[in-house]
Amino acid sequence: MKTPIYIIEEDRLRRNLALIREVARRTESEWILAFKAFALWKTFPIFREYISSTTASSLSEARLALEEFGAKAHTYSPAYKDDEFDDIVRCSSHLTFNSLTQYERFHERAAGVSLGLRINPEYSEVGTLLYNPCAPGTRFGVTSDKLPDELPADIRGFHCHCHCESGADVFERTLKHIEEKFARWFPQLEWINFGGGHLVTRKDYDIELLVSLVQGFHQRYQHLKVIFEPGSAFAWQTGPLVSSVVDIVEDKGIRTAILDVSFTCHMPDCLEMPYYPDVRGAEHVEEDVSHLSPLTSHLYRLGGNSCLSGDFMGMWQFDHELQVGEEIVFEDMIHYTTVKTNTFNGISHPSIAMLHSDGSLELLRRFTYEDYRDRMD
Repeated sequence: MKTPIYIIEEDRLRRNLALIREVARRTESEWILAFKAFALWKTFPIFREYISSTTASSLSEARLALEEFGAKAHTYSPAYKDDEFDDIVRCSSHLTFNSLTQYERFHERAAGVSLGLRINPEYSEVGTLLYNPCAPGTRFGVTSDKLPDELPADIRGFHCHCHCESGADVFERTLKHIEEKFARWFPQLEWINFGGGHLVTRKDYDIELLVSLVQGFHQRYQHLKVIFEPGSAFAWQTGPLVSSVVDIVEDKGIRTAILDVSFTCHMPDCLEMPYYPDVRGAEHVEEDVSHLSPLTSHLYRLGGNSCLSGDFMGMWQFDHELQVGEEIVFEDMIHYTTVKTNTFNGISHPSIAMLHSDGSLELLRRFTYEDYRDRMD
């Protein structure tokens, strides 16, 4: 197997999809795939066995929904462009406006689409500001004080996104703020979309609490259709990124294993969030390791193969000396990677493959020089 390569595992994907389908059934709600986290369209035939809709945030994603998934998208964008809007409408079943000004500008051109407004409950427990959509000064959504008592007649729903890989306990606390600020408009609506970030496929997620919360919501607002649109939950722990050691260098007692992947190109969330991924056969060492000898403790910093000085993660302890050509496997690298990768520095883009249930490995895509060149054609 030539590295680098992302490998999505069919059995793990189906496990997540089956769980989400069961949660949707028990909560009497619709769960749809957010392309911003996962958009490998060659896997859509599997997805269509479990779900019927997706969510888009751009014209390209909306087209992907219609042309490759086979169903119109639930679309939201911070701001629609005039020259793209009619095509977005063509590809959308639901369309959410981020502001009242965007609504006023475009709503008459969206006939036949169920329209919504994104709301801002001014509450989110997302700790990293980069991912917090309700941080002060946010550009996302309308606060309750800016809404008229009577919504425009063609507004059918509210969209609210406040979570990031969150648990049901966070949704419970957030839901109280949503209802406190916006429940008085619910009688005027047909649906409410609670957005993404609901990580129901994580092992410690309290599904029973979620079921109870949504069932209670249904009892209070029986006329409202409830929608969730996670991305990570669908692709959570569905496969690794496999890389290889290209060289090993040392400076000031720190040994770095330079890999044929890049954190900034292929694992950007590791630097943006930031977080340390699981590395197969290695342990991340957080404490001060200055007293340890890198030669006897098998300590390595893992470095990307780009010219960005900060393209590294460290320190990692292995149970053996690493060798050039040895594979380094980063676990759980499917969601928010394949959609966010870039070709900075012309670094080779990882191939994408699927490990099928029968053990066969299907190469979905191999990237070439022409892919890098043609981005700037």
